[in-house]
Amino acid sequence: MFPILLAAVSAVAFGTADFSGGKASRRADPIAVTVISQLLSVPLLVALVLVVPGSPKVADIAWGLLAGTAGAGGVVLLYRALAGGMMAVVAPVTAITAAVVPIVAGLFTATFPGAPALTGAGLAVVAIALVSLGEGGGRPTIPVRLVGLALAAGALFGVFFTLLGQASESAGMWPVAAVRASSIAFGLLLAAGTGVRLRLGRRVLGWAAVAGLLDSAANALFLAAAARGHLSIVAAIAALYPASTVLLALAVDRERLRPVQVAGLGFAAGALVLASI
Repeated sequence: MFPILLAAVSAVAFGTADFSGGKASRRADPIAVTVISQLLSVPLLVALVLVVPGSPKVADIAWGLLAGTAGAGGVVLLYRALAGGMMAVVAPVTAITAAVVPIVAGLFTATFPGAPALTGAGLAVVAIALVSLGEGGGRPTIPVRLVGLALAAGALFGVFFTLLGQASESAGMWPVAAVRASSIAFGLLLAAGTGVRLRLGRRVLGWAAVAGLLDSAANALFLAAAARGHLSIVAAIAALYPASTVLLALAVDRERLRPVQVAGLGFAAGALVLASI
């Protein structure tokens, strides 16, 4: 029960971080938001390592470095999608994709997914189709490009969950520190390659700080949950993060959903529940 609780709290933190990052990315380049938000979270990571130092092995650090690269790519794509479309639709698409990736990976490992998980994967496909459609003959209301960004971000998050979940419990918070080290390095290289200036206005900086701190806290909570529970279940619970993103988007930004999109969110919730069985 404790790992499930940790995963649930991490989901709330992930979802709120995504909302904050999405708000910041509407006023600044998503790459700049990603890099600066993660730099601002470094003091929190130092505190976490000091409080829960552990005894990491080389493999634990390696898993963290690989996960950080995948996670950073996912965050950049997600922020770009959130900045260009409805958060209440984009976030669930990334979530169900992130939940399905570990299930698909299980097809090629000893942890073969059961019938409920495979059914959940099928529902996820239906959910993606519904949340991206609107009224009037099923014509898209969410651009195909944004749906593609959300799907790619979700796939990278699924890889992130799978890789970070390989770290051992004895590693403490060092894998999370490795995640942030590689994600910052990836972001700096991406910014240099694209010519993006790493400067944010004061209002944007506040949203970025919230996003970075909550994202790091969520990573730590997920690592603790994955080390104590079954990865496929913990990852599926953590993938419920859009709940807070959607609620904040509806409450703060007054976003509205069409009936067919609400139905799609219902399928998404069912997919996530089945994925956790």
